[in-house]
Amino acid sequence: MNYLIAAVIGYLLGSIPFGLLLTRAVGIDIRSIGSGNIGATNVLRTGNRWLAAGTLLLDAGKGAAAVLIARWFLISTPGSETLLSDYYIVYTAGIAAFFGHVFPIWLGFKGGKGVATYIGVLLAWNWIVGLVFCGVWLIVAFGRKFSSLAALTAAATAPLFAYGLAANEGHALLFASACGLMSLVLYYKHWANIRRLWDGTEPKIGSEKKSS
Repeated sequence: MNYLIAAVIGYLLGSIPFGLLLTRAVGIDIRSIGSGNIGATNVLRTGNRWLAAGTLLLDAGKGAAAVLIARWFLISTPGSETLLSDYYIVYTAGIAAFFGHVFPIWLGFKGGKGVATYIGVLLAWNWIVGLVFCGVWLIVAFGRKFSSLAALTAAATAPLFAYGLAANEGHALLFASACGLMSLVLYYKHWANIRRLWDGTEPKIGSEKKSS
């Protein structure tokens, strides 16, 4: 039962479209701008950095919140996983939050690309892996100026770091698999970006999106 509760709570939290809500509050429909995506990168194309920052923090926060709720209220020892079943519950909550953001029922399953929520989930699962993800993203973003490339690179390395940092623990493969699942979905959501990166038409951070 706790697995189902974790999944439902995670999905409902993850499906809150903060990017859409924040832009609507200032009279903008983010779905009519740039890529039409509800994530922070597209919100930045409104020219309002505060809205973009708010979207980033809230999208990450809902992912972390789903994991923390599961950790404190749904496992055998509140606050710390001690059994393998505890890890399954906590990972279920995080994955559900990620899927809620990417495929929200309220928006016809057309949500964001999941980067910020992925980060929030990772930070709650294992803050070191979460910081590594952020570090890889920042290095690539500042070096190459492509948000999508930064996200794709960070997502590719996350399962490796997850497995490496948990190698001496019984849940290492489970942790890496959870990250791998989210990374695969993130790649799927970035397919158009991958094509534009290959063609050399992907817009850089802060620029207007070219037609796809």
